[in-house]
Amino acid sequence: MIKYFFFLLSFLIISQIVSSQKPELIITGNGKELHLEHKVAAKESFFSVGRLYNVHPRHLASYNKLDFSKGLSINQKLWIPLTDTNFTQKVNTGTPIYYKTVQNEELIEVSKANKNVELEYLRAWNNLSGNNTGDYNKLIVGFLKSKEMPSGAIADKPIEKIEEKTKVVEKEIVEKKADEQRQPVVTEQTIIKTPENPELSGIGFFKSYFERQIKSNPVTKSETVTSGIFKTTSGWNDAKYYMLIDKVEPGTIIRVINPENNKVVFTKVLGEMNGIHQNEGLDIRLSNAAAEALGIKEQDKYIVKINY
Repeated sequence: MIKYFFFLLSFLIISQIVSSQKPELIITGNGKELHLEHKVAAKESFFSVGRLYNVHPRHLASYNKLDFSKGLSINQKLWIPLTDTNFTQKVNTGTPIYYKTVQNEELIEVSKANKNVELEYLRAWNNLSGNNTGDYNKLIVGFLKSKEMPSGAIADKPIEKIEEKTKVVEKEIVEKKADEQRQPVVTEQTIIKTPENPELSGIGFFKSYFERQIKSNPVTKSETVTSGIFKTTSGWNDAKYYMLIDKVEPGTIIRVINPENNKVVFTKVLGEMNGIHQNEGLDIRLSNAAAEALGIKEQDKYIVKINY
């Protein structure tokens, strides 16, 4: 009888531990609006889920476009918004939040997809160096602030030491962006290089990023625009195509179609065109490698379709 009692007690304790364990928190979104996914369990409500993630229950209902008065259903999926209230990227304590990387994704791209978190923090939290994500398929990109979640600290990585280091500023990207925005409209025929790696030409490196982007933010805009070209060394060998466009978040991936031949490329937004006299009459600018991949020969203005 005593053995049976201890067996039952052990079983109940183990069951309680297993049921209380929370799965790893995986961040979703595209850099503009980040959130977590939560599957509603039995007896959970807006209040209990809100306490768990440190989100006001009414804000939780509003964020998911749900009627607060109707409650929740078992197995219902909720988006948990990550805000300044419950999410931090400036400390090394709390419940780790992870981001799933894609093949060949660089650390600087991980930063841009996650509210431009400092590269030094990413390196410290994940024991990385340089700009490569290594063999990791997920990286810590911040911490959830909640008394209801298990909390911990990244060992031997006090935030003071991180802040003492010289922050890695993306000088090359900033300088390249500024240089590209200063480029005049090309009026003479430019000699176009042939990509050394033909298999990388065509639709471009950012296609998989676009596919992941539209899973959380479906395509809502489709426009016919007037484009020009800016010069850059990128794209000829790595098929990384870029775009300048106003009022679109940098890092957004945009699909571009040449209506004359239906060729498609996927481009990453570097920045805006605002305030530059030479951009008057243009809606966007494409990198010269992107224009070449689309089969565009004009160097002044041409028409393309974009959607994102």
